[in-house]
Order: sequence, then C-alpha cells, then structure tokens
Amino acid sequence: MACQTRNHMPVSYIERILRARVYDVAIETPLSRAHLLSRRLGNEVYLKREDLQPVFSFKLRGAYNKLFHLGEAARASGVIAASAGNHAQGVALGASRLGIEATIVMPRTTPAIKARAVRRLGAKAVLHGDSYDEAYAHARTLAAERALTFIHPFDDPDVIAGQGTIAMEILRQHPQPPHAIFVPVGGGGLIAGVAAYVKYLYPRVRVIGVEPEEAPTLERALAVGRPVTLERVGLFADGVAVRRIGEETFRVARETVDEVLLVNSDEICAAIRDIFDDTRGIAEPAGALAVAGLKRYVEARGVAGEALIAIESGANINFDRLRHVAERAELGERREALLAVEIPERPGSFLHFCRALGRRQITEFNYRFADARRAQVFVGVELGGGDQERADLIGRLEGKGLRVTDMTENETAKLHIRYMVGGHAPGLADERLIRLEFPERPGALLDFLAGLGRRWNISLFHYRNHGAAYGRVLIGIQIPGLEFAELGRQLDGLGYRYWEETDNPAYRLFAGGGGAPVTETAS
Repeated sequence: MACQTRNHMPVSYIERILRARVYDVAIETPLSRAHLLSRRLGNEVYLKREDLQPVFSFKLRGAYNKLFHLGEAARASGVIAASAGNHAQGVALGASRLGIEATIVMPRTTPAIKARAVRRLGAKAVLHGDSYDEAYAHARTLAAERALTFIHPFDDPDVIAGQGTIAMEILRQHPQPPHAIFVPVGGGGLIAGVAAYVKYLYPRVRVIGVEPEEAPTLERALAVGRPVTLERVGLFADGVAVRRIGEETFRVARETVDEVLLVNSDEICAAIRDIFDDTRGIAEPAGALAVAGLKRYVEARGVAGEALIAIESGANINFDRLRHVAERAELGERREALLAVEIPERPGSFLHFCRALGRRQITEFNYRFADARRAQVFVGVELGGGDQERADLIGRLEGKGLRVTDMTENETAKLHIRYMVGGHAPGLADERLIRLEFPERPGALLDFLAGLGRRWNISLFHYRNHGAAYGRVLIGIQIPGLEFAELGRQLDGLGYRYWEETDNPAYRLFAGGGGAPVTETAS
C-alpha cells in the first residue's frame, strides 16, 4: 500500500486521540532500546513496553477512555463487556476507578488466574461458553435484558482513540520519525489508533500490522476490500484470536496501514525469548507478535541501520505455557532441526549415525526398534540458524546412506510424536489418526467421548497441557474407511477444530499400527 497523506485520515481521530483520557489509570510506558536484537539484526530496535501497564496490557487505555466519556445515565445503569482476559481487566479497573458497576462475560475456558483478576478489580465475572464468540453473544443478550452499556473491545471510536495514545507517546519519545512501527492485530483497535495518529503526522513512517498465520483477520479483509469472518482461528496467540476485524477499525486501517505480515507460532515463541533476553520480561504470545513481525521484515527486506519499533502489547501469560514456549523457541529461530532417520538394525549403526552428525549438539534423541532390518531415530539437532544449514545437514546424512524425513515443520511431530516415540502396534487394523483441540474446561473430554459413542475403538491417545484455553490432543481410532465420513460429521457437530493425520510421516514412522490397510473412504 502506498504511503498515505494527511488528507486520508479525518482530523476528528487526531482530536479524539489528543483529548483521550487514559492517564487516570494508565502510565506512559517506556520506549526501550532492545540492545541484543539491535546488534543481531543490524538495526536500531525499540520496544514500546505496554506490558508494564497496571493490568500488564495496553487494553486499559481504550477501555477507560470509553468509560470516561459515557453519560451519567449510562454510568448509573452499569456496563458489560466480553473478554478472555486483557480487555476484561481494563474494563474492570476503569469501572472501579469511576464507580461504575461492571459485568464481564468470559469463556469457561478462561484460566482461573484471569477470572480472579477481574473479580479482584471489583467487577462481576460471568463464565459462559467455550469461546469468545459465545461469550460475546451472551454479553450482548445480557446488555439488552438489563439495559447495560456494552463496552466493545476494539470497534468503537473512543476505544480506538485510547489505544492511539500509544502512538502519541512513541513519536514524542523517539527523537526522529522511525522507519517503521510494528503493531499486533486482533480486532484492529490498536493498529487503527496508532496508524491514524502516525500517518497524520508522518505519512512516510511505515505502519505494519502483524497477525498469526492462524488468525489473518486484517490480511484477509484487505485482500477482498471488506471485513470477512474467518471460519476458525488458531488459539496460541489467544489475545488476538478474533474471527472478524471490526467495521470501523477496518475502515481506518484500510486507509493508513502499509502492509500486514503473518508469523507462525514458532516465530512467536522465538520472539518471546528475544524479549526476555533483552528485558527479562515475559510477553504473552499476542504481546510478542510485533517483534516476530519485525524480525521477519528485516530478513525479507534486508533493511539495515533503520529505527524499528515494535509494540510489546501485553504480558498476561500463564506460567504453565512457558514450557511450551521454550520448547518451540529454538524451532522459531531455526536453531533446531527435528529429523526422523532410518538406520540399519545392526551393531555399529548408532556410531555410524552419530559420526555422520559430526560434533553438533543433540537436543533430543529417541529410538524405537521397528523390525529386524531397520530402526527409526527421532533426533533434535542444534543449528547455528537458518534453513540452508538444515538442508546441508540433511544432505550430509543422506550422503552417508541414511534415509531422512524432515519433521521440523511438522505440527503433529512437534506437538505430540516427539513425546510419545516408540509406539508401533503391529497388527492394528483400520486405525485413523485425528489431531484436535479441546476447550480446557471440565467435561470437554467426556463430551467428546459421549459424542463419539461406543461404536469405534480408541487405539491411541496423547494430550499435553500447554496452559492455554485449548488443549491439543492426538487420537487414534479404529474405524473402517467407509465409516470415516460419519466420524467427521460427529466431530463437526461437537464444534472441535480437528485435522486428520493418518498420512503424516511422523505417525507412520513412529506410531503407526502397521496392520491391514484402511479401506478406501466412499466418495
């Protein structure tokens, strides 16, 4: 998108931002130079530390600005909001300061720590549904029934203006206009406010949105010229897991945002570690999005010596998630390769394999006897960084006569198989493998099993708690191919997100049944 001029953005938004009332509850957060990232990337990298706000997120700026501008009648009647965390805490804190009664509808999958935080701040927390969409619908219903004012998390001019005060601070704190500002995108309130202010003052400063690959709400909307509703969104970066960009936020973003970058979960994990290395602060996945996008931008464009600013938008992360983040950070930095290597089942094979690896650091090594002729090794190997080094390593191993399957980008291998290697079941017929996401709430597994019934046998099950709203599960089910379509209909009815992984090489090499082939599914 071409650089915008002042005429593209109504002056009313600039006035709204300049008049926004946020500092009754928010602080002016520092713009901190990221010394390690700057040196590594060859640019001047700065972090706008919104994780340091009283509720550890930027969300209280927009929430409080909206609450402050309510009329007396609306304040007296009370307010309601729907949120899984950050917006909830912003509304709760703002309402408490203004003496407004607040109700927050949160999905039942919301971690207890966030629900407790809302109650501690003086609001009433109502748990409803398994997703934000269900909580949002219930909040709208309650608002109509009880004559409460709904405080939207992003698609409201006062909320947008409150978030825009971040841009006002950035341009005051940085001595010269930066080359680019990277902004995480969910519903669009933050990027709309930031872009409106920045483009009015400095049209040549690039404003770049960053979204997870699994939730490209703004990217899809810009591609077709209007907001679209995504069928599903990934939940790793739950703070931006929004299925549809706001109408008003899209209107502003379409005129002011230069481009949108998509990053994957591994890149987000690597960015969380980058932030920790530079600040000793721990960002939530959505909070690290902008840093992940900044790194991708530098790599793709080859920019050097420029001032680049990333908004670190929040730090509301469950402690349990840190294990998963640490495991995936090396992959996101391209500093680890996950490989499946077939070696002959004979004395000396391991020694030959290790010599082929050279003096590289082994991060993981799993072995399982397959048959009298061959064995499969699941190995993690430390890299210096970069895809070419991984390709060179694979070429070296293949040159030594070893069969190698690259698992580094294989989601099933990374989430499940690496923790359950050694599970072949000879003679197991008609096994199909399903990877799915469960809402982390009591009864979710029971609901699934009840929906599945007793018709088919569960032959494999693997689950790990990642400290998120949704757990990730791998299930093997013995089911004739002609009946598989019926299973799909039952899973669709439950509303769980799922993928079939029967042909995944990680499964075939390390956990496959090896029995009679699956009967062809009817077309």
